Amino acid sequence: MVLIPQKNYGQERHLHLYSLPMIRYCYRRWASFGIPFALCVILGLAACPCTAAVQLPALTVPNGFGVNIHFRGQPRDLVLIADAGFKLIRMDLTWEAVERKKGVYEFEKSGYDALTKGCSERGIRILYILDYGNRLYESDRSVRTEQGRRAFAAFAEAAAARYSGKAILWEVWNESNIRQFWRPQPNVDDYCKLVEAAAPRLKKADPSGLVVAPATSTIPFRWLENCFKKGLLKWIDALTVHPYRPQPPETVIKDYAGLRELISRYVPEGKKMPIISGEWGYSLINWDESRLTEQRQAQYLVRMFLVNLYRGIPVSIWYDWKDDGTNPNEREHHFGSMTHDLKPKAAYLAAKTLSAAIAGYSIDQRLDLGSAKDFAFKLTRGKNEAVVAWTMDEAHDIILPIGPGRGMCIDILGSKTRLSWKADGLKMSISESPRYLLISR
Repeated sequence: MVLIPQKNYGQERHLHLYSLPMIRYCYRRWASFGIPFALCVILGLAACPCTAAVQLPALTVPNGFGVNIHFRGQPRDLVLIADAGFKLIRMDLTWEAVERKKGVYEFEKSGYDALTKGCSERGIRILYILDYGNRLYESDRSVRTEQGRRAFAAFAEAAAARYSGKAILWEVWNESNIRQFWRPQPNVDDYCKLVEAAAPRLKKADPSGLVVAPATSTIPFRWLENCFKKGLLKWIDALTVHPYRPQPPETVIKDYAGLRELISRYVPEGKKMPIISGEWGYSLINWDESRLTEQRQAQYLVRMFLVNLYRGIPVSIWYDWKDDGTNPNEREHHFGSMTHDLKPKAAYLAAKTLSAAIAGYSIDQRLDLGSAKDFAFKLTRGKNEAVVAWTMDEAHDIILPIGPGRGMCIDILGSKTRLSWKADGLKMSISESPRYLLISR
């Protein structure tokens, strides 16, 4: 069989990195007081403020899986989000909602204190989007003046200081490459000046956090390159894009390859630049106006998460947590994994099954099934092995290239079947709905 290896695209797996010069410095300082070197190292690693590398989630199910939300406070949604296995939420931290009077920031009454606390208590990491202008400083939904940039950077710093130590991903604006979110029209110069003003203050106020941007609508290569030419990659820790498309999730693979090539031409030497899928989902009313079934939406959710993982994307945020309304003809009302009144859709059940069935597993390699439209990933968790398989084509039989064994087959919504096979190669049927095979030897 042919195995296609899974690459590590610069994903850091260590929580903290310490430089040798700092260790030597600590040794010289503490040795002068007669403190043993081993104790110096222990104390230094515990207390040294120079813990340089801030972490993104490891490429393990479901560490980097999250959902976009549109609420503050602590509604029961948080319990359901945690129960599904989602480990992150993405939410607007709206400038105008926090700063209603110049220089006065109200995080408690605006509901962000409660939301932050609720997520922290449930082990949910936060991606906060700092966004959407403030009429105290700017006349439109953008930041185009020096006064506005200074005020926005101060607001960003206040938010980061308020929630410092919680490893928050701080995102500067949302989809500033389209007129809906940057008016009167997108402007690379103004946007990059905003990131340049805010990023240093965010990093200083919250060393535990990461600064991410530019949260583009789709993957607009020309717009991104123009940002890179302005220095965007110098100021951020990870690049966020929203890979929306009417086509199936697997079509993103070539886009990530092109994006990584573009990044490599502009990223500062020696700096790693992970890519984050910060917002991506499929409404039941697709972008090409075709109608998707709930089953198809569930298929795309699972396949999106797994393809992102396969391509080394450490954070994948599904849009949306729940339907934003009930209008049968409004696309924005049908992205949710839950209905508007919190009834589980197939997408929610599929996410919960994915998170539970292969929790702790990482993609080791792609198995070659002889067709570019057939996908089978070998996953490992220590000595345990699993396979997840599906096709972009019509349902058909394949021979899974694995040795003799037995196992549990789990379908996309959690139904289980025990299997055993005595020869090399397991004949099984695959369809557009991923199936998980937990292998016992």
